[in-house]
Amino acid sequence: MIPFSPPRIDQKIIDEVTDTLKSGWITTGPKTKRFEKELTAYCGNKATLCLNSATAGLEIMLRWFGVKEGDEVIIPAYTYCATANVVIHCGAKPVFVDIGHDFNISVSEIKKAITPNTKVIMPVDIAGLPCDFDAINSLVNEPEIRKLFAPKTEEQSQLGRILVLSDAAHSVGGTYKNKKVGSLTDVSVLSFHAVKNLTTAEGGAICLNLPNPFNNEKVYQDLCIKTLHGQNKDALAKLQPGNWRYDIVEAGYKMNMTDIMASIGLVEIGRYETDTLPKRKHIFNCYDRLLSGYKWAKLPIYTSDEKCSSYHLYPLRIKGINEQQRDEIIAAIFKQQVSVNVHFIPVPMLSFYKQLGYSINNYPNAYNEYACEISLPVYYNLTDDLLSQVVKAVVSAVNKVLDAANG
Repeated sequence: MIPFSPPRIDQKIIDEVTDTLKSGWITTGPKTKRFEKELTAYCGNKATLCLNSATAGLEIMLRWFGVKEGDEVIIPAYTYCATANVVIHCGAKPVFVDIGHDFNISVSEIKKAITPNTKVIMPVDIAGLPCDFDAINSLVNEPEIRKLFAPKTEEQSQLGRILVLSDAAHSVGGTYKNKKVGSLTDVSVLSFHAVKNLTTAEGGAICLNLPNPFNNEKVYQDLCIKTLHGQNKDALAKLQPGNWRYDIVEAGYKMNMTDIMASIGLVEIGRYETDTLPKRKHIFNCYDRLLSGYKWAKLPIYTSDEKCSSYHLYPLRIKGINEQQRDEIIAAIFKQQVSVNVHFIPVPMLSFYKQLGYSINNYPNAYNEYACEISLPVYYNLTDDLLSQVVKAVVSAVNKVLDAANG
């Protein structure tokens, strides 16, 4: 079976993790702090906090900004459930909007959805392609939009407008107008889950890039406390001679990254730009070359004059099919020992959100893109021969289903 997205675990990673295990320091410590600094240097933002997941990063930023019951957060209908779940956790209301044909959130639909209750916009870089951040950043700064904003906390008053919190779980290494993801708006949250381009097994990072008058280093320090039980010293600080005493200054959360996780990330980021991204780009280019001759194949957008994807997912679309036919194609591909996936089932289609009254009928673009989408395998050890096998399986499965449909 050709897998979908196995992690790259080689001797370099094994050696770095072993070094951590032998060091006696396996929880949050020097390697986590070093990984944070390397991420900040890579992304070009102002400060970075590593956590145990991107989901934790999104939620703690909503809570830091004071999002609560009665507030609204605008998110795309086309995303993974985590983007919406964190809004629910805060007691706020997810406001879904439709997407464009690149899978990313529609800026015109965002504008229609803004109300005086809107506190945050959470664009999602689907498949690794950055959203239209100039348009989103300009929108929240429009005088009429700023007038609508009703601050309720000190942080909201300081910003004076809607916060743009980018769900960049797919897009570390992506660029927009020659700037790296992580530095494109107020705050971006990265994911290092096992299937991501850059993994720490589990994990995530908050990339702080807040404008004046915010002190991003001060926000970083505050978030360190919030994400470690509200404790005013971490374990590393408490180990300093005579520095054992600590205090709990708020009822915080347990969201910290460990040095075991960070040690994987340090290897990964060291080779990311020169090795990982070029290999993934090669895979995307091969898929384009092998699939471009088929009239039924709609190839994904992953580069433009302004944007370059992180090459995280290759979301192939099959023209002229419905959801049931797409599922039949996937089943036929799996029978040929090739793993594929779908990214994503739009959130309004999921049972929990349907029970809250959301309907996919209000997001026709999201449904139409989902109904014909198949994500093809992308991972470091995917050879050209394996790529050919993947495409052969896809072509065979699509032709079989289309032939059956045409009688």
